[in-house]
Amino acid sequence: MLRMLSRTLILPVVLMAAALGASPDAVRSAGAAEVTVLAQLRPQCLTTMQRRSISASGKVVPLAKAIRAARARKADVVDAKLCKGPKGLVYLLTLLAQDGKVTRATVDAASGLLTDGG
Repeated sequence: MLRMLSRTLILPVVLMAAALGASPDAVRSAGAAEVTVLAQLRPQCLTTMQRRSISASGKVVPLAKAIRAARARKADVVDAKLCKGPKGLVYLLTLLAQDGKVTRATVDAASGLLTDGG
C-alpha cells in the first residue's frame, strides 16, 4: 500500500514540476519532500534484537496477550510486528477472518489493549 501511495503522491508532483519547466534540482527537491512525508507516515518497526531487548525489560506485554486482545475480532493473527507509534510502542497485527478477509489491528504494547483497526 505504501508503494501505491508513493506512486500516487510522488509521481504527480515530479511530473508537474518537470512540465512547468522546473530545474532538475527543483524536481528532485519536490520528490524528496514527498518521500520525507511518506517516511513519517510509515511506522518504524523494531528489529528482532530490539524486540527481544524491550520484551526482556518488561516494558511491553507479551505478544500472546496482544494476540488474545485481537482475537476478540474472531480472526487469526497471521503477522505481528512491534513498532513505534505516535504514543509509544504498539503491536501491529495482521488478522485473517474465517471468511478470508484480511484486516489489521493495533494493540498498545504497554497495556495490551486493542486501540484501533490499524
